[in-house]
Amino acid sequence: MTKLFNDKGFWKTMIRLTVPVALQNLLTSSFALVDTLFVSSLGTVSLSAVGMGGQWSWLMFMVLVGFCSACSLFTSQYWGVKDIEKIRRTSGMSILFSLLVSLIFTVFAFFTPSLVMKLFNSDANVLSVGTQYLRIAAFSYIPIALTNILSAALRATEEVKLPMYASLSTTVLNIFLDYSLIFGKFGFPKMGIRGAAIATVIAAWLGLVVIVFVSVIKKNILVAKMSEFFTFSKNELNTYLKKATPVVINESMWGLGTFVYNIIFGHMGYEYFSSLTIVRSFENVAFVIFIGIASSAAVMVGKSVGKGNIERCIEDSKKFLIIVPLLAIAMSALIIVFRNQLVSVFNMGNNISELTVITASLMMVIYSVFFPLRMLTYLEIVSIFRAGGETVTGAKYELICLWALSVPATLIAVYVLKVPFLVAYAVMLAFEDIPKVTLTLKFYFSKKWLKPVTKEGRQGLKEYMKSNHI
Repeated sequence: MTKLFNDKGFWKTMIRLTVPVALQNLLTSSFALVDTLFVSSLGTVSLSAVGMGGQWSWLMFMVLVGFCSACSLFTSQYWGVKDIEKIRRTSGMSILFSLLVSLIFTVFAFFTPSLVMKLFNSDANVLSVGTQYLRIAAFSYIPIALTNILSAALRATEEVKLPMYASLSTTVLNIFLDYSLIFGKFGFPKMGIRGAAIATVIAAWLGLVVIVFVSVIKKNILVAKMSEFFTFSKNELNTYLKKATPVVINESMWGLGTFVYNIIFGHMGYEYFSSLTIVRSFENVAFVIFIGIASSAAVMVGKSVGKGNIERCIEDSKKFLIIVPLLAIAMSALIIVFRNQLVSVFNMGNNISELTVITASLMMVIYSVFFPLRMLTYLEIVSIFRAGGETVTGAKYELICLWALSVPATLIAVYVLKVPFLVAYAVMLAFEDIPKVTLTLKFYFSKKWLKPVTKEGRQGLKEYMKSNHI
């Protein structure tokens, strides 16, 4: 522990990389939180409909996370040896795949919004409101996809401030437009749920414009001829896909698993789903500091692996494994203590049902119990393993715990044992998080996640294994 707190270089780098990313994700989460807060004033039906419609974009986001992670993996290691050409070609491949994914989700949301909504609930009012929201919100998917990929490339090259500024402009505009278009303020028409969707679309495009415009001015890593991004060899594409495919499958299947949970919970009643929407809004805010830490861990670990400094990579990863659980425990305690006050924010106009409010408060207690375990496995799989070059094993553990354990256990709990909603929610978390933390810790200490993609990294790993008799 003394070594942890005395390593000033570690803390300086971690804080420099963590704070802007944490602020960016706080702003992004605030974007969703403000939406939820304003929509909650329209009533439980509207809150539930937007929550359900938002799950479609969330599933898209999880697929995109796979390509963002692949982009970060390659870029951070290439950044360690300053191979700018390969960084740009990796970014170009990630952009193309992300555009394809976002286009598919856009087409389904725009042309078949009622079909998407029926996955969650068949209530006529919920379907009507959700369809209106989803058809408009579909136009935000492409800019969201591009913004995420460009931000991933920038963060992996230690340019963390620009994505934060883009999120700031997006969030400020979204708050203003949400308030104006939902309630008809400042001369804007009163559009209700459609106003929330339009605000989301406009703000999403602004975020992309800010990143592109500032990049051109600063002439950063993203500014080059198009050929430098999109001219790559078949061998480079195969190498990219070899690493990216397990990550994309992992995130997509994990997102799909959560999608299945939402379908299950949605059919237990839209009031319960409103509770879930409230809890996830705060969950995203609580998560932001850990996204920042995980991002800095990925850059620091990946950069060391790419340079062949394996000793430093392992030292830094161990420090992150101490920091994250301690912070998560402290965060859990705060959530439990202030849960009632947090939930009451959504019911200032007394438009939310009592069942929704009580359920949300109890859900926050349950989630807090499992929060430290969830953050620890998130750090290991998303940051340490992937930055080290290992994308298969973490994905395997995550999918086994999700699809072989948690999803079946939740289905049995709800449809066979017919347990109450809160018990089903606890079963979902327990059957995923407890076995996963056991498997990932064992794999971490095996050091088998060290798989460099650079020549310098492979040589450094060979020397490390020889000196440590591995």
